[in-house]
Amino acid sequence: MNQAMQRDRFKAFRIHSDATGYHAGFEDLTLDQLTAGAVTVRVAWSSVNYKDALAATGQGKILRRFPLVGGIDLAGHVVDSTDAHYRAGDAVLVTGCGLSETRDGGYAEFARMAANDVIPLPAGMTPRETMIHGTAGFTAGLALLRMQQNGQHPDLGPIAVTGASGGVGMLAVAIFARAGYTVHAISGKPEHADFLRQLGAAEVLPRTTLPMESRPLESVRFGGALDTVGGPAL
Repeated sequence: MNQAMQRDRFKAFRIHSDATGYHAGFEDLTLDQLTAGAVTVRVAWSSVNYKDALAATGQGKILRRFPLVGGIDLAGHVVDSTDAHYRAGDAVLVTGCGLSETRDGGYAEFARMAANDVIPLPAGMTPRETMIHGTAGFTAGLALLRMQQNGQHPDLGPIAVTGASGGVGMLAVAIFARAGYTVHAISGKPEHADFLRQLGAAEVLPRTTLPMESRPLESVRFGGALDTVGGPAL
């Protein structure tokens, strides 16, 4: 990478915790201010997750060091790499891997990543499409993969999705329905029922549909479940 590019300034959403308190906002940075990494990516898109809101506001203990650029995922194109697996122009994505926890994240025009954390963009998908699914879609997709590995096929019965109005929940409804499962979306927000049906839910059920304090052994109702809520619902 040429020295001029290293000196160029770009916008980043950076989070601080210092003597003035917890605060975040847009700043001008240079590449050498970012966490070190073998692969430099020009970020095109990054999704907004609940975890990102917790990190930006300090409502959750997400960041383990300060200051850091926010954003737990990103997609874009490589502009420089010292690793042989990637070269300038490659379309890539990163999700998790300490982004906005221990290293600078995706809410910037550039990011520097360890090569092992970078994933080539899936064939046929653009960076924008990848981040429309984002970390939430990746989570829902992993749940589908595990159910398929467990032999939980659609014939075993409907799949329950709790917290169906949230990011992971909505994408899980769409992904499982597209994969041929009958989806029962469980949500505490009745105003979202029509939207959940549009995503593919066969039924939209209120939270109260789940027995919270009942018999030690209930009859089988679902062929599987993706729980995004925890607590009594789980």
